[in-house]
Amino acid sequence: MTVSIRDLLNPHILSLEPYQPGKPVEELERELGITGSIKVASNENAWGPSPAALVALRRALDDANRYPDGACFALRDRLARERGVDPEQLVFGCGADELLELLAKCFLAPGDEVVYAWPSFAMYPIVVQGNGGTPVPVPLGADLVHDLPAMANAVGPLTKLVIVCNPNNPTGTSVGAEAFDRFARALPESVVLVVDEAYAEYARRPDFPDALAWIGRRPGTVVLRTFSKLYGLAGLRIGYGIADPELASYLQRARHPFNVNRLAEVAALAALDDGEHVEKTLRGNAEGIEYLTRELGALGIEVWPSDANFLLARTGAAVYEKLLRDGVIVRPLHGFGMPDHVRITVGLPEENERVVKALRRIREASA
Repeated sequence: MTVSIRDLLNPHILSLEPYQPGKPVEELERELGITGSIKVASNENAWGPSPAALVALRRALDDANRYPDGACFALRDRLARERGVDPEQLVFGCGADELLELLAKCFLAPGDEVVYAWPSFAMYPIVVQGNGGTPVPVPLGADLVHDLPAMANAVGPLTKLVIVCNPNNPTGTSVGAEAFDRFARALPESVVLVVDEAYAEYARRPDFPDALAWIGRRPGTVVLRTFSKLYGLAGLRIGYGIADPELASYLQRARHPFNVNRLAEVAALAALDDGEHVEKTLRGNAEGIEYLTRELGALGIEVWPSDANFLLARTGAAVYEKLLRDGVIVRPLHGFGMPDHVRITVGLPEENERVVKALRRIREASA
C-alpha cells in the first residue's frame, strides 16, 4: 500500500489557510507593466529605519560570520531600563510572531482553546490551529472595537490563552483603560492573557491601558511588542515579550538558541537611542492619519478612528483592483470577512496625496 505525505500529516494542518502578505510592488509592476507604484498595505514605517540603526548595521556586517548574542544582553539591558522591567522578564523573538508561536508551544495541547477578537491579526488562527489548538474568534462590536464582555463569556474550561490586540489590526481601533482593566480583573487565573501591542506606541487616546502594570498584578500576563512598526525594522524581524519572570523562563526554554540575528540586535539597540527619529515618525503618522481621515471623509468614504499607523476605510469591494491599476497597493480585507473595506497604511505626505487622488478619480468615474 502506498502511503502519501498527506496521510502522515497532522490533521490540523490540512485545513490551515496560509498567511497572505500584501502584494509586492515588483509583482504589481511586472503584472501590469507599470512603474512608480507605491505600497501602503503592510503597515510599514514610511520614514524607514533610524539613520543610527543603518550605521550600526553597516558596522555589524563585518561580524556576519559570528553567531549573535543568544541572550541579547546589551539590548535586554537597554530595553529593561526603557520599559521599567527586570531583564529576566524579557523574551526576544524573530518578530512578535515568534512569541505567539512560543506561547502556543508552551501552553497549547490538542483541543485547547484560544479566545481572540475577529477580525484581528491574521496569524492568531494560524498559530493556534498550527499547534493543534482550537481557535475561538469573537466578533468585534458594532463599532469594530473588541467586545471584551463577549470575549470574557467565551472563556471556558478548555481556554488556555486569551489574546487582546490593542490597538487592533486591521481596524486600528483600541480599547480604553477602564474596559481593559475590568476585563483583565475578571479573567480566571487559569488563563494566560496575551496583550499584543504591536502598534501601542502610535496610540493617542489619553486612556490607553497600562498593560505592563498587569504583569505584576496578574502573573499570567504577557505583553508583546515589536521593532517592526515604529522603529522601522520590519525586514530584520525582531520583537519581544514582557512577562512575569517565571512565565518568561518557560518561553526561554522553548525558543531556539539564536532566534534573533546579529543585525537585528544591533539595529534595535541603535533605534532605541534615536529619539529624534521616533518623534519624526510619530509626528508624520499623526499628520497622515488626520489628512487621510479628512480627505477620505470628504469623498464620502467611511473611516474609523485609528490608534495605529493605518486606517480602515469602507471603499467598496471593487476599489482594491482599481487602485492596483493606478499603481497604489492597499490591503483588501475580504479574507477577514470585510469585502467592502481596505486597510491603508499611512505613508509619506506625497504617498498619502497619491492615495487620495486615486480614490477621487475612482469616485468621479463611478459617479
